[in-house]
Amino acid sequence: MDTNKKSSPFLDKVRNAIRVRHYSIRTEKTYVDWTRRYILFNGKRHPQDMGAQEVTAFLTNLAVHGNVSASTQNQALNALNFLYKVVLERPLNNIQAVRAKKQKKLPIVLTADEIRNILKQLDGIHWLAACLMYGSGLRLMECVRLRVMHLDFNHRAIYIINGKGAKDRIVTFPDDLIIPLKRHLELVKNAHEKDLADGFGAVYLPNALSRKYPNADKELGWQYLFPATARSTDPRSGIERRHHIDEKALQRAMKNAVRKANIHKPASCHTLRHSFATHLLERGADIRTVQEQLGHKDVRTTQIYTHVLQRGGNAVISPLGCVL
Repeated sequence: MDTNKKSSPFLDKVRNAIRVRHYSIRTEKTYVDWTRRYILFNGKRHPQDMGAQEVTAFLTNLAVHGNVSASTQNQALNALNFLYKVVLERPLNNIQAVRAKKQKKLPIVLTADEIRNILKQLDGIHWLAACLMYGSGLRLMECVRLRVMHLDFNHRAIYIINGKGAKDRIVTFPDDLIIPLKRHLELVKNAHEKDLADGFGAVYLPNALSRKYPNADKELGWQYLFPATARSTDPRSGIERRHHIDEKALQRAMKNAVRKANIHKPASCHTLRHSFATHLLERGADIRTVQEQLGHKDVRTTQIYTHVLQRGGNAVISPLGCVL
């Protein structure tokens, strides 16, 4: 069958099934790519003519010959489960693939001095975003997807909506960022007002909210906290509008800052989140409290950070102030 990205009717069917369920565009790209790779691996046979045996062979090949991580193999399995259960309406059974080994490794953690030196190498949006990832324990995508309305200055809280696992949570708002963020919001407001004056200003709303609230997409509260510097065309709708900053830009900025700070650890944006959790425990925060801040479903995931210290604690006070 034809697996061309633009002209495959079957892959378009997969895309449509994903969009109907309001999955993110990242999930759409991932699921379509794994479906394409599965089809090519099996000599371009149609998935309708294949099943558990071919899926097992594909996943086993990823583990044995592709040497992929356990999380990558699980990602492929999730995509193919969606393909057969939702698109083809033939749920998979008896998948007995060789499982990729899950590596047991401790997270990279930066010291307070290292965090301080990294932040000194950043400015503007990159500095603010890095401060939030460390100061509030945000994941990279949680940070770039923040909307203006998600900041609660009065209650010193940041609302994470539809985070990993489609869960919402409230995290600490670093006091040291109140003034910088208020100044930043003025810039966001000015850019948004200019977009409106130019005939644009409507932002993407998830889960069909644009139909429920027809004018919400032009309200300031729904705009991204870290908007892109230029408008772009939405690949799904074809509408020109301003999206959030590209996460790859933050990753590059972080990589350059680590290099300029002469830090030789393999640190990334996610390292800031690891450091947040570890430093909270060092300062006496309770493991359950840290679990809630990070949004971990199972406390055992959080316990990886207890190699540093295990001490009791109650209130959460962001560690950001110690490095600014």
